[in-house]
Amino acid sequence: MFDYLKDVDPQVYKSILREVKRQKTQIELIASENFAPLAVLEAASSPLTNKYAEGYPRARWYGGCQFVDEVEDLARERVKKLFGAEHANVQPHSGTQANMAVMLATLKVGETILAMDLACGGHLSHGHPLNFSGKFYNVIAYGLNRETEPLDYDEIEELALKHKPKLVIAGASAYPRIIDFEKFRKICDKVGALLLVDMAHFAGMVAAGLYPNPTPLADFVTSTTHKTLRGPRAGFILCRKEFAKKIDSAVFPGVQGGPLMHIIAAKAVAFGLAFTDEFKEYQRKILDNARAFANFLEMRGYRIVSGGTDTHLFLVDLRPKNLTGRECADILEKVDITVNKNLIPFDPNPPKITSGIRIGTPAVTTRGMKEKEMEMICDFIDRAVRYRSDSQKLDKIRKEVHELLEKFPLYPEFNGKE
Repeated sequence: MFDYLKDVDPQVYKSILREVKRQKTQIELIASENFAPLAVLEAASSPLTNKYAEGYPRARWYGGCQFVDEVEDLARERVKKLFGAEHANVQPHSGTQANMAVMLATLKVGETILAMDLACGGHLSHGHPLNFSGKFYNVIAYGLNRETEPLDYDEIEELALKHKPKLVIAGASAYPRIIDFEKFRKICDKVGALLLVDMAHFAGMVAAGLYPNPTPLADFVTSTTHKTLRGPRAGFILCRKEFAKKIDSAVFPGVQGGPLMHIIAAKAVAFGLAFTDEFKEYQRKILDNARAFANFLEMRGYRIVSGGTDTHLFLVDLRPKNLTGRECADILEKVDITVNKNLIPFDPNPPKITSGIRIGTPAVTTRGMKEKEMEMICDFIDRAVRYRSDSQKLDKIRKEVHELLEKFPLYPEFNGKE
């Protein structure tokens, strides 16, 4: 692979090989990351990148779009069928741009949004003060029950009645439990608000029927395609027909220019694969692995936020181990285990430090690992934490990590040498 690149630009070639090697030789537990199938990678690297296609199928600003029209139509029809949507826009470059387009289509600057507090698991594009959402709109944050750590729907309703938001956002980047979309719909109807569900993290589980489908209840659904959907890094929007023109105009020319047709082709491939029995079984394994992993850590004295998970991810409170999230992530990196530090609900530490880590199982499940391997990885983590000052023991754990990964090879087709 990359034979032409090796000769044309050896510096970029070497960096790519190093990254491929990193992916092959580290246990990837970041919940928002996954390994795309080769068919997705091939589509994403196709000559469709050469085609400018501003506009939409049969309504482009450029000629020569008849074949990229076929690809975009295919992506739109597949994702509509997958989630039962009336309209789909597959052009957003990311989940954040998908959210931005919905807000542009529905809100005036300064209008009110009700969204999950980032400290409780919300996403940057749901109202962070440095993000466009926090700068352009009046964001009211809702949170979790302090005792049991699920969403506090009574508080959400009280805030909605008090602030009368124009848009309510359900969805998160670090919330391990099922979200009750029916309750959100009822709250929105009480105050005349529109409902946006950001299903970026759990879209694959929705497609497999393992997580409630928000599409019939929400006015808008946004998502990425690279997490549990195992597609390219990109986004899409689903909506009711009545909002189709507003959404399409908000994406182009509202927040984007020409679509990335090679990435739209890769989305179409990913959506097609999501209909297969293999994909549905894969999603079941993700969930089984996440629940088993959380249980194994809890047995070793780690506190699992909300007591477990209903999804592909869970949060670990490290305070019982006298560790911060940043310290733990740094320790695990020494043994080639990749996690991200993460705020836990009502975290006393700042975002750059945190009291927890977020663990996800999509990537290790893609490699073929099951519950037995989750217990082994849990043991690696626990030993690394306990022996964090012993370089020899950390080296031994790192060797064991590599021995495990050799049994679950990743991308054997990518075997280039520097």
